[in-house]
Amino acid sequence: MSETGERGDRIAKWLAHAGVASRRDAEKLLAEGRVKLNNEVVTHPATFVVNGALVDPPGRARLWRYHKPEGLVTTHRDPQDRPTVFQRLPPGLPRVVSVGRLDLNSEGLLLLTNDGALARRLELPANGWLRRYRVRVFGVPDIGRLAALAHGVTIDGVRYGPIDAGLDSRKGDNCWLTVALREGRNREVRKVMAHLGFQVSRLIRVAYGPFQLGLLPVGAVEEVPTKVLREQLPPAEKP
Repeated sequence: MSETGERGDRIAKWLAHAGVASRRDAEKLLAEGRVKLNNEVVTHPATFVVNGALVDPPGRARLWRYHKPEGLVTTHRDPQDRPTVFQRLPPGLPRVVSVGRLDLNSEGLLLLTNDGALARRLELPANGWLRRYRVRVFGVPDIGRLAALAHGVTIDGVRYGPIDAGLDSRKGDNCWLTVALREGRNREVRKVMAHLGFQVSRLIRVAYGPFQLGLLPVGAVEEVPTKVLREQLPPAEKP
């Protein structure tokens, strides 16, 4: 597939459309090694061509940890022309997509991959992976109300699953909380805190399942070793 979503043609079909031979004859030419592209023999009819250009076969699935700074949107194109994560990535990365999102004012761990199917698998709630956050709020939450989030909560008709929330520290009128959840719905942490009457002044994701933010500097990207990625995925999900 091209970036615009156009469907590539198998090369035999493309040759037929170009008037070189019928599709069946073009497949025979391919099998006989009589078709070249950039002076290299093309032997596989499943080679894809988009607008006359060869589409490279996909490489191995790769995963990176990225320390997203505050002030970037997690999208490739923003209609409001705000700076995006993908505009600020270090040079040298292939085209990547994010595993889930962090909103404009959130920061911390964002996973990136060159494989869209892998991204979708890692986002599945069925994986049971915890997303862990450090959250700074103004005010002092009631410990009992925080503990009650473990049973889930309904806000404006939307049911959110169990949330593990606890008080870490307090400094003046500000508190740091640790919040862990498994679904990771859009702006879930902010909505739940607002439901409790607290405004979030800082939100940092520190873990996504087994992958940790650790000491990764703000704005830095670090690839997850293939061996580690394979070990962390369920057997049926290994790339």
